[in-house]
Amino acid sequence: MFVFRANYSFQAAMFRLGKVDDEIHAGYEILQKYHKTVTFFGSARITEDNEYYQKAKDLAFQLAKEGYTIITGGSGGIMEAANRGAIEAGGKSIRIQHSLATRTIIKQLHDKFVRIHSLRTTKNRYDTSVADAYVCFPGGFGTMDEICEITTLTQTKKMTPVPIILFDKKFWGKWDDFVRENMLPNKLISDGDEKTYTITEDIPEVVNLIKNQRTCCDR
Repeated sequence: MFVFRANYSFQAAMFRLGKVDDEIHAGYEILQKYHKTVTFFGSARITEDNEYYQKAKDLAFQLAKEGYTIITGGSGGIMEAANRGAIEAGGKSIRIQHSLATRTIIKQLHDKFVRIHSLRTTKNRYDTSVADAYVCFPGGFGTMDEICEITTLTQTKKMTPVPIILFDKKFWGKWDDFVRENMLPNKLISDGDEKTYTITEDIPEVVNLIKNQRTCCDR
């Protein structure tokens, strides 16, 4: 019985790994067709009347007008706002959503919708897709996880440096203080790592940062 269960568990694990591999390849097949992309991070709990929702929508609108495809995690809040802004601008948006997400999927907010069963695969496709920039609006633990993953991949040179924008000085200021006053002096990061990201809430500045990066470092 023990051998049977062990074999069954191994086979089940291999089946799941196969599904993950299929999902990764399916995600690449879609994303590689888009050559100018910006990934948005931020809370799914933010409502439409929140100023961050409106600013995310406005920023995505402006970027879509510049020809950028907007990528999000497919839930509500900041992600919905970004997809909505792109569509209202007549641009393109991609929603990559984990199958366990309970929030309503609004079909008209995307050109491509990717439903993924593995949370790890979702993060792999959403967080580390080769985007021209990453814009991180205020959010909770999930948002912190995403921004730390992107900055780590940049710091360790596992990813081509691109603009990483933390939107809103008031929200991200203390996080930046912690990096500069605790991590940097204690040599927990290297000199210059604190410059991996830019903190601003100026929409034209964000658009220019992204456009100038592509002009200087066209991939």
